[in-house]
Amino acid sequence: MALSRMRRAAAAAAVAVLSLSACSTGASGENESTGSAAAADQFPVTIEHAFGETVIEEAPERVAAVSWANAETALALGVVPVGMPLIEFGGNEQGTTPWIDEALEELDAPIGSDNAPAQYSEADGIAFDDVAATNPDVILAAYSGLSQEDYDKLAKIAPVVAYPDAAWGTSWQDTARMTGQALGLSDKADELVAETEKSITDKAAEYPQLEGKTFIYGNLAPGAENGVYTALDNRPRFMESLGLTQAPVVAENSKGDEFYIPWSDENLNQLDSDIFVSWVASEEVADSIASDPLLSQIPAAKKGSLVADADATRVFSTSAINVLSIPYALDNVVPMIADAATAADNAK
Repeated sequence: MALSRMRRAAAAAAVAVLSLSACSTGASGENESTGSAAAADQFPVTIEHAFGETVIEEAPERVAAVSWANAETALALGVVPVGMPLIEFGGNEQGTTPWIDEALEELDAPIGSDNAPAQYSEADGIAFDDVAATNPDVILAAYSGLSQEDYDKLAKIAPVVAYPDAAWGTSWQDTARMTGQALGLSDKADELVAETEKSITDKAAEYPQLEGKTFIYGNLAPGAENGVYTALDNRPRFMESLGLTQAPVVAENSKGDEFYIPWSDENLNQLDSDIFVSWVASEEVADSIASDPLLSQIPAAKKGSLVADADATRVFSTSAINVLSIPYALDNVVPMIADAATAADNAK
């Protein structure tokens, strides 16, 4: 239900903007919706970020995206990118996700059609040549891990909207607002943020057992490096927006602008929380945690309140969280977290 509500909001955004501009998505994937008089009145705009500032002189018509969440945010605002990354973790056979596919369908640009965005692999890093080939007017990277070298290369192609402070540290709200500013759609971005925040609050109200529970969001891999995500990462931020509280042990071990902390096997018993959420490589791995001599020492594992999720699409909906993926996460991830909260209560 939440997914449909947000898709309707995205579609409404597209219809409103397209009505203003009397333009439509071009055959090359070009979206001219930002060329409206309303958008043009907002330009030029200056966006400050970690590498300085970017000036966008005119409403961009050709929008490319790199890294996670940026293309999805543009789609939520009713803008079809001319280029976007393949989803290679958690994606389907089209290199997309259910929420991306639904948005593209509503914007008349499904994968395989003349209006579809170009897709490029980022398995080996930013695909500079592929991005340049889309001839963009702006490159969206508000949520990303760009290095200075990456930024400099992209800036030679087109103005770049980079992250404001720390790599991979941009909240989904700021990603939406920065993207909206870059596209001349600030008001629509604010509306989407407010609606999305309300949908999170409404979903949390369905599960009162979440309120006040402590949590850790980590990565568990038997025989490999384990770790936990800090408050800088959007996964814990999402958990907190549901009414949970990050376990003190994480903050006590966080330093500077780290979004992830490796955790030694011999200290896994220190990861004390009511709930522990982690991606795992397979259902077999999930089933083995309770008997693993090291991972079983995690307090939440002992209590039966560990969420070990082997579904890559569910995991991706929160790992690369954005206004487009949140409805999916609310419907498919939150119930699992709520079950863990109930297990924590029953273990007391």
